[in-house]
Amino acid sequence: MLKYISKRLLYMFLSLFLIVSATFFLMRAAPGGPFSAEKKLPPEIEANLNEFYGFDQPLYVQYFDYLKSVATLDFGPSFKYKGQTVNDLISNGFPVSFMLGMEAILLALAFGVLLGVISALKHNKWQDYTAMIIAVLGISVPSFIMATALQYIFAMKLELFPVARWESWAHTFLPALALASTPMAFIARLTRSSMLEVLNNDYIRTAKAKGLSKPVITVKHAMRNAMLPVVSYIGPLTASILTGSFVIEKIFGIPGLGLHFVTSITNRDYTVIMGVTVFYSILLLASVLIVDILYGLIDPRIKLSGGKKGA
Repeated sequence: MLKYISKRLLYMFLSLFLIVSATFFLMRAAPGGPFSAEKKLPPEIEANLNEFYGFDQPLYVQYFDYLKSVATLDFGPSFKYKGQTVNDLISNGFPVSFMLGMEAILLALAFGVLLGVISALKHNKWQDYTAMIIAVLGISVPSFIMATALQYIFAMKLELFPVARWESWAHTFLPALALASTPMAFIARLTRSSMLEVLNNDYIRTAKAKGLSKPVITVKHAMRNAMLPVVSYIGPLTASILTGSFVIEKIFGIPGLGLHFVTSITNRDYTVIMGVTVFYSILLLASVLIVDILYGLIDPRIKLSGGKKGA
């Protein structure tokens, strides 16, 4: 296990280095600059700003300086948020995005697994067809359209939830549900197909022949093996939740990190764009590693170290 984790950490650092490098050079290659605006600054003021922030240095000097700052998790100052650094924006916005993301992941897992299990146990019955229709709708409808529909139906028409903002649990439900709709549909389909395969295995027939009850067979014997594809999907699920939250936070006016990221793109706030990208990359790489370790713990037959299979 330690050898496997060490190897994966090495790959993570290599991947992070490539992401940081690509992000830096893409930002430098983009047209315009952090001080570009509709009203052009006087040349002497722009020159002073470039000197103050180090943009007058050769590109390789800027690159190595940025690598040093990232190594110490210092993403520099924001060009548009006066008196704030990128680290300040991350520390203020990420807890909100994290709460929204965790709620969306829990909703996606809970309802996705529930729909998938019901669909598999009631195969080719009306429950199966209903669950799959819900899954197809979840996959087909983008999250931003789902968000608008949820706002119109549950906030404007039924007045059950607030339209926007972030003040109480009621404000979190609609954005979390909009964010969870697509991954919930994928999880439902994964669970259904995996459960159908597991329920046809010999050890399930043996458990039935021994007279075990259906709940015991389903929960204790079938679901544990059926959850392996779902566990492997948690990594991509985290990625889709985090990146999807950018648009959802903008629609619902949530003061999370995604809102700062979208605003920084329109404001050409390069340090915020690069800092948030690197920060989310670290989170995603770490989540993939955790998922791989959990995968091996759930199924002991899988050897993470790549060694010989045990008996």
